[in-house]
Amino acid sequence: MDKQEILNHIKTKIADKIQHFENLIEETRASNNDTKSSMGDKYETGREMLQQEINNLQRQLNETLNQQTVLQKITADPSEKVQNGALVKTSKGLFYVSASIGEIILDQQKIMTVSAESPLVKAMFGKKVAETFTINNMTQNIENIW
Repeated sequence: MDKQEILNHIKTKIADKIQHFENLIEETRASNNDTKSSMGDKYETGREMLQQEINNLQRQLNETLNQQTVLQKITADPSEKVQNGALVKTSKGLFYVSASIGEIILDQQKIMTVSAESPLVKAMFGKKVAETFTINNMTQNIENIW
């Protein structure tokens, strides 16, 4: 497994997501400016709804920027235990401890990206190959760590 390729793929996805949110915020702000009018309460309500949408997009952008910060601290160095940057193979699948962006597929392998804050990673954090952990009443065995 090439951890650098996985890390680069995730960084690209996060950068794309940041650009997407920034574009949406800019477009929403532009449409908010278009609704300025002296026509009354109906337009004020519309402007307030647009402002709430901008606030929601800003919150999502901030979360994505936090994920990017986490990624900047991760290296592709080999890991001997489950930690940030570890690629972990368990009896249930492949997990990359980094930023949680969901499932990615590289070299025909499904890899689930998970945050160190997720219950799964908390259950296996610090464990080594051949150790087991339990989550949701299911015991999993750590088969390999890269």
